[in-house]
Amino acid sequence: MRPYSRVTIKIGSNVLTRADGTLDVTRVSALVDQVSELRSHGIEVIMISSGAVACGRSELRGMQLPQLDNVDARQLFSAVGQVKLINRYYDLFRDHGINVGQVLTMKENFATRRHYLNQRNCMMVMLRNGIIPIVNENDTVSVTELMFTDNDELSGLVAAMLDCDALIILSNIDGIYNGDPKKPGAEVIRRVDPDLDLTDYIMTERSGFGRGGMVTKYRIARKVADEGIAVIIANGKRDNILTDIILGDCDTLCTEFAPATVPASSLKRWIAHSEGFAKGAIMINDRAVEAVNSEHAASILPVGVTDVIGDFEKDDLIKVLDSAGNIIAIGRSSYGADEAREAAGQHRRRPVIHYDYLYVE
Repeated sequence: MRPYSRVTIKIGSNVLTRADGTLDVTRVSALVDQVSELRSHGIEVIMISSGAVACGRSELRGMQLPQLDNVDARQLFSAVGQVKLINRYYDLFRDHGINVGQVLTMKENFATRRHYLNQRNCMMVMLRNGIIPIVNENDTVSVTELMFTDNDELSGLVAAMLDCDALIILSNIDGIYNGDPKKPGAEVIRRVDPDLDLTDYIMTERSGFGRGGMVTKYRIARKVADEGIAVIIANGKRDNILTDIILGDCDTLCTEFAPATVPASSLKRWIAHSEGFAKGAIMINDRAVEAVNSEHAASILPVGVTDVIGDFEKDDLIKVLDSAGNIIAIGRSSYGADEAREAAGQHRRRPVIHYDYLYVE
C-alpha cells in the first residue's frame, strides 16, 4: 500500500467512453467502487472527470440537430451532459454513502492568486466535510483560446493546489513506452526519476475522444513531480486499476514519476502552473542565468536584466528569458515595467523577482 493520504485522480475521456463516443456507464460504476474503497482506507480523493461531452452526445443521440461547428457542439453537449454526468456520479456514490460536489472551473480562474485561493478554500472545505470534489472545465462558457490544453493540465493544477501526495492520470494506455506500443518489444517504463528525460519516447499523436495526448501528460507529470508530488500514468480500462495501484503491492503496470525530495511551496506551485498568465517578460544576461540555475537560492537583480518586454504592473507574473529568448523561469515582479526598465543594469537595487516568488523551469 502506498503512503498516500490525499490523491487527485484524473479520468480521461478515452476511459469513460465507448467506441461510439457514448458514456461507458459500467466503467464509471467500477471506478466509483474503487474510489469508495480508497475512501474506506482513509484516503481523500479529488476527481477530475471528463465525460460531460460524451454524456451529452448520448443524451441527444437520434435528435435532428442543425450543423454545428466544434465550439457550438462542445458547448451544447457539455451543457446537457454535465447535468447527466454529475447525477450519475451522485447516484453511484450515494449507494456507498458518500456525498459528492461539482466544481466547474475555467483557466482564467487560476490567473490571480485571489481566485486561486478561493477555489482552494472551496475544495478544502469539501474534503474536510467528507465530500468528494468532482472537477471539470466549464466547457459551456470557455472559448478556445482560454481553454485548458485538456484535463491533464487541470489535474496538475488541482493536485498542486491541494497539496496532494499523488496525481493518478488514467488513460487508455498502460503508461509511457520505450518504443512504439503497437510494435513488438516495446515495454512500459515503470519508474521515471527526476533526472531521466523521456522526450525521445513520447508519441505525438492523440487518440480517441480526448483533447490532449501523451506529450501533454508527460509535460504535466514532469512539472508536478518536480514540485514534490508523485505522478502515475495508468490504464483506466484495466479492472481494479486504482485499488491495485494505491492499495496493492506497488507492482501494477504503470509509469510512475518519482517526486522531488524537496517539495515546492504552495506559492511556487501556483507560479509554476501560471506561465500562460504572464503579463510580460525580462531578459537576463548569462551570468544571471547561471545564478538562477545554480543549486543556491538566487533572486533576479536589476544588474542582470538586459531587456524588459511588455507592459506589466508590480506583483504581476512575468517570464524570465535567457539571451536566446528561451523561458528559464517565471515569477512575481517587484517592479512595474517602467520602473524595471529604469532599474535594469543597475547595482544596489531591490530584486526584480525575489527567490521566494521565482519558479525555475
